Formats: sequence, C-alpha cells, structure tokens
Amino acid sequence: MQVLKAVITAAAPNQNTLPLQRLVDRNGEEKTALQLIVEETLSAGVEEIGVVIQPGDEENYRQAAGSSIGALRFLHQDRPLGYADALLRAESFCGDDAFLHLVGDHLYLSATQTSCAAQLVAVACQHECPVSAVQPTREHRLPYFGIVGGNSVPRHDGLYDVRSVVEKPTPTLAEQDLITPGLRSGHYLGYFGMHVLTPAVIECLHEVMNDPSLERPSLTDAAAKLISRGKYLACQIRGERYNIGFQYGVLIAQLAIGLSGRDRDFLLTELVELLAKRAEGAPINADAFDSSAFAEGAN
Repeated sequence: MQVLKAVITAAAPNQNTLPLQRLVDRNGEEKTALQLIVEETLSAGVEEIGVVIQPGDEENYRQAAGSSIGALRFLHQDRPLGYADALLRAESFCGDDAFLHLVGDHLYLSATQTSCAAQLVAVACQHECPVSAVQPTREHRLPYFGIVGGNSVPRHDGLYDVRSVVEKPTPTLAEQDLITPGLRSGHYLGYFGMHVLTPAVIECLHEVMNDPSLERPSLTDAAAKLISRGKYLACQIRGERYNIGFQYGVLIAQLAIGLSGRDRDFLLTELVELLAKRAEGAPINADAFDSSAFAEGAN
C-alpha cells in the first residue's frame, strides 16, 4: 500500500482561521500553522494534498501556504455539516487510494528524527490497513478527543487492535468501555489528529451521514463502524500533538516548538526571568524583552 495523497480538514466553524496563525519553527523561521502542517504531511512522502476549507477562504489559504502551494488542491465544504461531511468533500480527490489525514487545528512535534506523519504512514504501509495515531491522554482531557480502546498487538510495541472508539466520552463510559491494558491508571488512548484512511472508511462515512440518529456525524462515528469490517489499528506515536484550538493552544505549541529548536537556551532564560518576577510579585516590563539581543543570539 502506498500513501501519496493527504487530506487536511480546516473548514470547521470558528476554527477555519487557526491554520492562518503565525508561529516560529525550530529553526527560527516565521511560518503559518498551515505551512507547518503541510511540511509534516510532505515529510511522509505525500505528493498531493487536498485542503478542505470554507467557501471564501481560498485566497487567505493560498497566501498562508507559502512555497508549498504547488502541492495543494483546495476542496470546499459549502455547508457546516460536520467532520464526516468535510472528509467526504475529498472523496473524488482520493479516489480508490489510501490517504493520510491531518486536522487543521493540530501541530505535531516528533520525539525522534522521523516525523510523526512518517511514523504513522510506515505502520500503515507495513500492515496495509487503516491506522489511527494515538497518544496516552489523561482523563481530564476526555472531552476534547476521540478515545480508542484496544488490545496490544503481539511483538509490536505501541500498536493496538482497535475494539472500540467513542467521541469525547464521559469518564464513566471511558472507565467501562475504553480501558487499554498497559496504560497508566487514568490514561486512555486519545486520537492524535492524524490517520491513514482507506476507501473502506469512505463507505463508513457515507453510512453515518445517512444515519438520521446522528446530528453531526464525525470521523469517530465512521471509525466505530470500521471495526467490524477488517483490521483497524491504532499506533502510539513517538511525539506530541498540540491542539491550537484550545485556550492558550497557540502559545503552548509555540513554546514546545521553540524549546525543541535552536533558540532553546534563549527561551529558557526568558521564561526563568519571567517566572522569577511573577514569584516576586513584580510587574512584567515589556521592555525587558530585548529583541536585538534575540536577533544577535540567533546568529
């Protein structure tokens, strides 16, 4: 199985501007979140990327894409019918091919030399089936993620056969149905915002869209149907995901990226000084941030 196409969903109401946010990458270069997500996608060997957006957003996204614009094709979700519908806007783009899917409000930071997306694609190609990236997630974050319950695949560390999946479960439901052996108490396998999907998933998406009991069908609803149709795996990624749609999400993502890059020492010094002043009760002096010193230290 090859994965040469990708789909980024970025049409959700009140979230469509998140990929346009500007950050600084590990090398000190200013980029949009969209550029960082596209770079993550291309790192996995993807050649074509469909970006699902709201009507009227295309020009802003073209400007935000930078030099990667040649790899992008924009797909429009005309009405806000939910996550499942957004993915179906890419059906003709993907055809009968497996594809990598990333959400437009997450940024990724690998703990290895291999990107998070490349880790996931390698597993999917090896096992030739749909694979969702997951990460151990604390109980208090259950309201923010789809949660997977599964069993470890023998001789494959961090790989799970998915037996259940629920969108944003309550703690009670999670404790009853979504416990994964081997995880620390109070932790569950939360979606990472990254999947390798197949035409079988597209069929499931159509089914949930036609289900009158579901008000706004999601990918999780389709994944729950996928479990009975063959092998469906979850892979624990060696890295972190940062939801920039959270309160302070962009700030936290920026700190994580910066502290993993060339300006780590500078940022640590600034943070220590900031924390020390707050501990003393002193007011923050904006002039204390010496941008010229930063520029000199970055060279």
